Amino acid sequence: MVFESGWVAILLIAVVAVIILSVFFSFFPVMLWISALASGVKLSIITLVAMRLRRVVPSRIVNPLIKATKAGLGLNINQLESHYLAGGNVDRVVNSLIAAQRANIPLEFERAAAIDLAGRDVLQAVQMSVNPRVIETPVVSAVAKDGIEVKVKARVTVRANIDRLVGGAGEETIIARVGEGIVSTNGASNSHKDVLEHPDRISRTVLEKGLDAGTAFEILSIDIADVSVGKNIGADLQTEQAEADKRIAQAKAEERRAMAVAQEQEMKARVIEMRARVVEAESDVPLAMAEAFRNGQLGIMDYMNYRNIEADTEMRGAIAKPEESKKNQDDHNQNR
Repeated sequence: MVFESGWVAILLIAVVAVIILSVFFSFFPVMLWISALASGVKLSIITLVAMRLRRVVPSRIVNPLIKATKAGLGLNINQLESHYLAGGNVDRVVNSLIAAQRANIPLEFERAAAIDLAGRDVLQAVQMSVNPRVIETPVVSAVAKDGIEVKVKARVTVRANIDRLVGGAGEETIIARVGEGIVSTNGASNSHKDVLEHPDRISRTVLEKGLDAGTAFEILSIDIADVSVGKNIGADLQTEQAEADKRIAQAKAEERRAMAVAQEQEMKARVIEMRARVVEAESDVPLAMAEAFRNGQLGIMDYMNYRNIEADTEMRGAIAKPEESKKNQDDHNQNR
């Protein structure tokens, strides 16, 4: 029993010792401190413990500091820790400084930290300064003065401008400005054949405009990758204009026709009204003649002369238009 109790006590002591050592090494990163001292970084263990208290991961600061010291950058721990607390990526900033030093690009820690906090990849920017990047524009459609559409695709070689990374425009602005330059250059050409024969004129014109002003890049060259002929925009516009003029003329003709029909209907109405008045007046003729007979104003010879004149008029109408005269005679007989 005594032997078993001794083993239990030893096991408990070992467990407690392991827990104490774990807690100790979690607050006192001894191995990291030893690595720093071995790398020539003068750092006290108290500084690492203070980082723990400030909720800073010591390895995120010490490891980049070791790389910076080996590269001879001359950074201190306060610079790296302040950048870490500001939400920056310390390791990426240090890597960018090392890359800039190797490429003989002047870059200070404050500038690199500002670029990193602005949301840009400072390491990628340094790499683009050494190895320029090619940006391919979409197909840009433009119309020459002869009305022919010309489609152009360009490749823009840019290099990162570290001094303008903070506050400078991005790739979208470069693409938009190059597209604008292509459209203006093609629009100023007298013929689409000039664009096809001299595509390098587009590159020269666009480069002369200084399109990289206010951007985070420096344009090195603009190369025309493809030029093709599209639609005859001028002919299409003329066709559409002619079609529109045709519709306008048709609408005006329809308006005139409607007015003519309305006038014709109005004239017909007037004719019908006049005929009605004539018929009404003719119906009063027998009454007037009867009244004249009673009053002695019309004699029998006058009436016979009237009938002779009427018969003579009907005969002449029959000779001129037999069918119409026959119809009028039938209507007259029917009325009588």
